[in-house]
Amino acid sequence: DPYYYGAGSGDEGDVADKMGALDVKDTKKRRGAAAKKVKQVDTRVVVQKISRNRKKAVTHVVGMDTVPGIKLKEASKAFSKRFAGSSSVKDKEIIIQGDHLEDVAEMIVNKFGVSGECVFLDLDGEFVAFV
Repeated sequence: DPYYYGAGSGDEGDVADKMGALDVKDTKKRRGAAAKKVKQVDTRVVVQKISRNRKKAVTHVVGMDTVPGIKLKEASKAFSKRFAGSSSVKDKEIIIQGDHLEDVAEMIVNKFGVSGECVFLDLDGEFVAFV
């Protein structure tokens, strides 16, 4: 029969030996604590103040999506409650109305559990770690 490999050629024993030599791995899915491996992500949060008009300013928080276990919308809501102003999420960055540079960095460290070395303040184009 032409549809079966080695049909009629007497090679059935060789094929069976080759199939037995193959190592078949266990394909069961792991459940529990071992299955929940957390990927190490390089956490880097940058807080910037950008002038809007002469006296108005907005604070941009970039990099909160790299913090594990934090959703941007929930963080934005926490910022708006804390600073009594509007805050929104746009293109993976949080925009807060007002000049809250130091306060936002302090809140990120205290409330969200990000270390001070991972939070950077943009002071006139120079990035300084918040420690």
